[in-house]
Amino acid sequence: MRVVVTGGSGFLGSHLCEALVGRGDTVWCLDNYCTGESLNVAPLRGHPRFRLVRADVTTAFEVPGPLDAVAHLASPASPPDYGRLPLETLSVGSRGTENALQLAMRRGARFLLASTSEVYGDPALHPQPEEYWGNVNPVGPRSVYDEAKRYAEALTMAYRRSIGVNTGIVRIFNTYGPRMRPHDGRVVSTFVRQALEGSPLTLYGDGSQTRSFCYVDDLVRGLLAMLDSGHSGPVNLGNPAECTVRELARLVIEATDSPSTIAFGPLPVDDPGRRRPVVTRARDLLGWTARVPLDVGLRKTVDWFMAQPHPAHRTLGQPLEA
Repeated sequence: MRVVVTGGSGFLGSHLCEALVGRGDTVWCLDNYCTGESLNVAPLRGHPRFRLVRADVTTAFEVPGPLDAVAHLASPASPPDYGRLPLETLSVGSRGTENALQLAMRRGARFLLASTSEVYGDPALHPQPEEYWGNVNPVGPRSVYDEAKRYAEALTMAYRRSIGVNTGIVRIFNTYGPRMRPHDGRVVSTFVRQALEGSPLTLYGDGSQTRSFCYVDDLVRGLLAMLDSGHSGPVNLGNPAECTVRELARLVIEATDSPSTIAFGPLPVDDPGRRRPVVTRARDLLGWTARVPLDVGLRKTVDWFMAQPHPAHRTLGQPLEA
């Protein structure tokens, strides 16, 4: 296939690009680098089936030649990122999504929207099936991301129903693995960075809130399965194994063999208390389930962080550079 991946230099996007090229597809990777990094796709540079284009998808864009699929992953995706880029987050969720849909419509291509479990907000129903409409504060600090994705889902379904575009929606739950930015604000990368520095791991509230952590290789398998299918979704993609944030901290300290202790801070506004996907649709429609246990995935993630040259990734015992 010939596939466009928006946000293709980001954490998830780069892994998707790598998987597509690896199976023989031709990939156009579009990114404006507001949160993505060109280093993430450096191994693909020069590959005959890979094209890297600096582009802002909130303005109309084109790629040459025929096209089979558009995977729309472009968006800031962590609270610190969409907190400092609120207007950009709303713009890529609205104008960016429509521009990507327009491209798919013009070319008769499959369109895949990477939505998020954040559409469920702080859920009143646990675990969360796709039929659940969510509990989102539309004016809270997280709303720029939550509502951008909810709007993107509505827009995607409108293009499917009214114009007949072949669309699919996945709702991605917490994903982790190599290429996470050490200061992106996600809990796994934050804990790993703090543990490798020997700093206290910062838990918000009492650490009893839960998340479901999916290793990136598993998540990408789900994206490929949805991209290759004709299903409209939404389909939850995530690991249904639920873990408290306190337990995650313990596992990270164990994986890094760190002397770090645990510190506590105030719970952020609208921080979800519980999060776990119902993945029946993914299993029945796509034949997909998560395979990588959390302790195994964390070990792989820690190994990658420790191999990086940046001092924020340094191994224990190495001094910070001035």
